[in-house]
Amino acid sequence: MKRILFASGLAILVFDSTALAQAQAPSRHGRAVLKEFCVSCHAIGKTGTSPRPSAPPFRTLGRSYDLDQFSRQLERGISSGHPDMPEFKFSADDARAVSAYLRSIQQ
Repeated sequence: MKRILFASGLAILVFDSTALAQAQAPSRHGRAVLKEFCVSCHAIGKTGTSPRPSAPPFRTLGRSYDLDQFSRQLERGISSGHPDMPEFKFSADDARAVSAYLRSIQQ
């Protein structure tokens, strides 16, 4: 009986940790995308200042933008009009991952 309870408990722990890892995967991927394309100008984490003072830290984007709209803008292509910022266009998966990550760091 103890073995059955132990095995059941272990199975629940494994399932829960797998579900948690899958839920965190888009957020991790989103951070990786931002790290590749945006970190040279923007602060991409929960803390820190942007390397370029005129570039807003991503943890505050939710104050100025609807993050659902922002995700769609990333898919269509985003251009700030600022001469130092290149135009970006992300795949649907990358845009959703970036949006998931941005939601996780908003202040």
